[in-house]
Amino acid sequence: MKIFSVYGYTGSGKTTTIENIIKELKKRRYTVGSVKEIHYEDFAIDTIGSNTNRHRLAGAELVTARGYHETDILFQEKLSIERILKFYDHDYVVLEGVTDYNLPKILTAKDVKEIDERIDNSVFAISGRIANEIDSYRGIPVISSVDKAIELVDLIEDKVFKKLPDFDSRCCSGCGHDCRTLGSKILKGEAKREDCILSENKIRLLIDDKEIDMVPFVQSILRNTIEAVVSELDGYKEGAKIQILIGNEYDN
Repeated sequence: MKIFSVYGYTGSGKTTTIENIIKELKKRRYTVGSVKEIHYEDFAIDTIGSNTNRHRLAGAELVTARGYHETDILFQEKLSIERILKFYDHDYVVLEGVTDYNLPKILTAKDVKEIDERIDNSVFAISGRIANEIDSYRGIPVISSVDKAIELVDLIEDKVFKKLPDFDSRCCSGCGHDCRTLGSKILKGEAKREDCILSENKIRLLIDDKEIDMVPFVQSILRNTIEAVVSELDGYKEGAKIQILIGNEYDN
């Protein structure tokens, strides 16, 4: 799964840019998901007095509204992007307005001042209303999604890589960089996605078929613990592939 974010000030062209990107990605036969960040303190889909609101006020920790054409699951908390992405298995996931996660970004802006205020090392393209005025900014391409959507999505295909972890630098840095620095170096062509040492995991943890990222230290603990226990059993041989499946379907 590849993810990227489109962010910028209100009125800069974020949603229009995302609409045109999604349409072009779909033309290329990709599956696409999206996440919209809402920057309003009082935002809530669940309205006061509705039946789902009454369920929540009665104490339900998770409320689901199932209609004829959609199903809405209402969590009573703000989920992290990492947890939200567990619900997705698409080729691309486009995030609108998300800046607090390790991922490539497209910045939309109305003018150069807004670019100066918002740009960071994770930006690989600029779009929005400013694309009517300039075609590059400090070496970064400025591309209109309205009349150059094909060119913009070509760049997305070239630049956006499989999701990186977002570990604290104190937990990993096995590649020689923290996760966000590695991401920016990949975008600049100074590193490769395969440089992340988790690309060569010798132990994988999946929960409900979703792979869980683990820093090398945790991988080592889990691997050593499992091998220590299994090595006492008949049939074990050093270097063998070990699988442990836990779940109701394996209870019989």
